[in-house]
Amino acid sequence: MLDRATLGDLLRVASASDYHRWHEQIRRTGGCSDPIHLTGWVLHKDKTTGETLHHYSTEGEPGGRLRLACGNRRASRCPSCAWTYAGDTYHLIRAGLAGDDRRDIPATVRDHPRVFATFTAPSFGRVHNRPARGVCRCGTRHTADAPTLGTALDPETYDYAGAALFNNHAGQLWQRFTNRLRREIAARAGLSQRELKECARLSYGKVAEFQKRGAVHFHAVIRIDGPEGPDTPPPTWATVDVLSDAIRAAATHSYTSVSVPAVADQPARTFRWGRQLDVRPVKAFGDGSDITEQAVASYVAKYATKAAENTGTLDRRIGELSELDRHGVPEHTRRLIEACKLLDPLYPDRRLWAWAHMLGFRGHFSSKSRRYSTTLGALRQARADYRAAQEQAVLGLGDQEPDTVLVLADWQYAGHGHTPGESVLAATIARDLQLNRETAREALAALPEDGEW
Repeated sequence: MLDRATLGDLLRVASASDYHRWHEQIRRTGGCSDPIHLTGWVLHKDKTTGETLHHYSTEGEPGGRLRLACGNRRASRCPSCAWTYAGDTYHLIRAGLAGDDRRDIPATVRDHPRVFATFTAPSFGRVHNRPARGVCRCGTRHTADAPTLGTALDPETYDYAGAALFNNHAGQLWQRFTNRLRREIAARAGLSQRELKECARLSYGKVAEFQKRGAVHFHAVIRIDGPEGPDTPPPTWATVDVLSDAIRAAATHSYTSVSVPAVADQPARTFRWGRQLDVRPVKAFGDGSDITEQAVASYVAKYATKAAENTGTLDRRIGELSELDRHGVPEHTRRLIEACKLLDPLYPDRRLWAWAHMLGFRGHFSSKSRRYSTTLGALRQARADYRAAQEQAVLGLGDQEPDTVLVLADWQYAGHGHTPGESVLAATIARDLQLNRETAREALAALPEDGEW
């Protein structure tokens, strides 16, 4: 049920004379829950004749503003923009697995050795779990959505400081792993690292995921290419078995570790990957395996829009600990955040308090090596170019050569977000768009391969 103030604002917006234009703006953002507001104008003129081809100003827009999508990747902040980000990530990962002619990634990349690997965090103490057989150590068989899952069995002995520091150094641990992996691959090929660079290249795309216990781990697609990347064939000695064996060796090697010095009452720590290391080959078309190109790309895209919210933490930086009470942060997560607060002055260069909302983790949630596939920027630019071409066609500028048109513009930031009533209407627009997508997807799936609409 809506409160009276929200309902009144909703009726105000819906009954306004410019509601349809507002609706169109929000629909074009995909139902963005926190749109950016701009004021300004743009002018298209013919360079040769000086003729004004088109003029646009926000003066005639609802509230005198143009609303654009916020572009936030976090589903907890903006589901519609996160959906777009997840789609881009899906295409980025899948292009590195199946190829994409539009991005100059040949389909022959499917023949390169590639695996899907999961790297977990070490143990910081026993937690409530849900084993496949039997019951939790506490004697209870927890349900899948039990709030106690992942929380410490004994909070007094659980190493919250160690967990926060591991999260904080996880990015460095990944870097050391990739360095060691190149050495392990070279050793199996009987090559030096310099010789390896001349005949092969290691490529990867990865995403971070928070376990219920608040420890970060990584899922990664790892591939061996030729020396120039995906468009060159790997050497004949490069096989899935060689890659898998090298990954396991690199993950457990003593080099793949990060040492944190002792400070005050904190002991010296050395962080390594957890014992649960999963390495599986990626199948091109599937042979009964669930590790297919599409499944892997979907899995990575799913976690690219998430952060640590599944642990109950906040999705923004924390100003003071009292915020945790106001938002009902669970005790286990609260202790991890408090650990970041206590550790921050001891390790000032690690900025633990600034990243306390991420339980100490300060790396990128999704990242890739330079030549894994295309980039998110390239995908966004392709979408922007497509929309620009559509707009030019509508405005009658499609026949104009770009070099013959002078574009003048002046834009100013004017705020962001919705009023309470607008938020309700925007959420409805987002749901309608999602339903349309799902309906279209089901219709496409029902078509025979040679069928027509």
